[in-house]
Amino acid sequence: MNWLWFIIIGLAAGFLAGAVVKGHGFGLLGNLIVGVIGSVLGGFIFGLLGIGANNLLGALICAFVGAVVLLLLIGFVKRKGA
Repeated sequence: MNWLWFIIIGLAAGFLAGAVVKGHGFGLLGNLIVGVIGSVLGGFIFGLLGIGANNLLGALICAFVGAVVLLLLIGFVKRKGA
């Protein structure tokens, strides 16, 4: 059941991050995938900072931050390579 919540929160975070980071999105499906991957990145970043996400809202914020960071990094690398 934890994995299901992880995926749902990641999908929501990817959708929100795609809406916030204009110009760096990858379409609905791409942003959803980025959200799931970004939720792992957000957990890593928050872990380094010593911040824990113990409830649904905290997990969503953590995943959102990770997805935004990932979208910005991908957009930067994509722009640099082009």
